[in-house]
Amino acid sequence: MKKDIFIGILVGLIANAIGLYFAATLLGQGDDFLTVVKAAADEGFLGKLISLGAILNLVAFFVFIKKKQDYRARGVLLITVFIAVFTFVFKLF
Repeated sequence: MKKDIFIGILVGLIANAIGLYFAATLLGQGDDFLTVVKAAADEGFLGKLISLGAILNLVAFFVFIKKKQDYRARGVLLITVFIAVFTFVFKLF
């Protein structure tokens, strides 16, 4: 059970990282990833960029639900909630 939740957390983190990369690439207008992330941090929309990256977690969640791997889906959901809280706190400070 704990192993499946941990796998779900890892999948959620990887999906979020890939989604963040795609969002930065699409919205970055040809700039490289680190330049876009630094510009997003300077301009105050890094939290929004991270939230866009979390969209791939939705895909991972529904794949795990479809395969009846509920504990892995729970891990993806936990990391998604953690990312939401992180972006909220990041936006406050």
